[in-house]
Amino acid sequence: MARMRKLPLRMCVGCREMKIKKELIRIVRSPDGEIVVDSTGKKAGRGAYICPDLQCFNKAVKSKSIHKALEHDIPAEVLAAIEAKIAGMNS
Repeated sequence: MARMRKLPLRMCVGCREMKIKKELIRIVRSPDGEIVVDSTGKKAGRGAYICPDLQCFNKAVKSKSIHKALEHDIPAEVLAAIEAKIAGMNS
């Protein structure tokens, strides 16, 4: 008989809901301070997860919860790149 594997859950920084890790986008602050979108989910550094939803992203930016989760200020061009990735996923 096959055992059911537990799926890893993470909390979205925008809506604060627990969701399956694979459904979320990971934003990572690497040890050298660079902030990037982690498509593999394996990069080293401090990570924050967000739903692939523009409303969730806008809520996270407005409340600065991405900044707080990564413990670092995020440049506007990085936020624009994240927003573009989310918009590309939804279209």
